[in-house]
Amino acid sequence: MKESLYILLKFGLVGASGVFIDFGVTWLLKEKVKMHKYAANSLGFMLAASNNYIWNRLWTFESSDPDVAAQYLVFILVSLGGLAFNNAALWLFHEKQKFNFYFSKVLAVLVAMFWNFIGYKFIAFT
Repeated sequence: MKESLYILLKFGLVGASGVFIDFGVTWLLKEKVKMHKYAANSLGFMLAASNNYIWNRLWTFESSDPDVAAQYLVFILVSLGGLAFNNAALWLFHEKQKFNFYFSKVLAVLVAMFWNFIGYKFIAFT
């Protein structure tokens, strides 16, 4: 139980770094480059996912799988599921509930976080 809480704490810290990247890239692309909000959200999410792969592999789950490319592919496939949840939640909160875009994005990140943790722990880093 103690080990699981430690892994969850590390996952949360890695996730926080990913949120910083995700929000930063999304804001830059949406507000400064004027990219469509869902495209900007998707790119921010995927760059954060790549960052998170590195840190989750090395630190959170301490994977020693020598086939990094295959593991990264599985990680990204799980992340794409998370992105689907993320964009669906973002659409629901922002478009339907009329919440602020960035507040909606916070809620969407929380929704995707649950999918991602389960997928990473039991599929990508088995």
